[in-house]
Amino acid sequence: MREAAGKRPGSGGARVPEGYPSGVSAEQIPTPDAPAAEPRPGRLTVAAALAALEGLVLAVGGVWMVVRGFTGDSGDRQQGVTLGVTLIVLALLPLLAARGLLLRRSWSRGPAVITQIMALPVAYSLLQADSVAIPAGIALAAVALTALVLLVNSETTRALGIRGPGATEESK
Repeated sequence: MREAAGKRPGSGGARVPEGYPSGVSAEQIPTPDAPAAEPRPGRLTVAAALAALEGLVLAVGGVWMVVRGFTGDSGDRQQGVTLGVTLIVLALLPLLAARGLLLRRSWSRGPAVITQIMALPVAYSLLQADSVAIPAGIALAAVALTALVLLVNSETTRALGIRGPGATEESK
């Protein structure tokens, strides 16, 4: 890459190669002699996969409810479509969180944890049913609890760059 003709603001006086957004400092640009980034921990990958699975199930359920709403009798149409669209929109939270976890974005842990916490009451209500919903409740509870354990694990928080309360840069 060739270097920009002028110095960018915020670059501390160093030249920033072209192709980087404004506001990026020369210190933030990786160099060939920089150490390779640590590989993503398996726990983080599994947590991302579980969040993505939950998002996909929500999206499929939403699409199914929309189709059922349009093909069912007219009394259920509005309710089916509304519920389906709501499920599709709710699916965005775990899907975005899963993508963020895979990319090691620290913000992604919050939405992923919230998704798991919201899944637990749903799993409990499925377990209270007298139907085929009981196995779904067991599966949802297992996925949510497993993902929660993985998300609060110290290896995961370190990989996401999350420091505990009172932690400073020197204590790392």
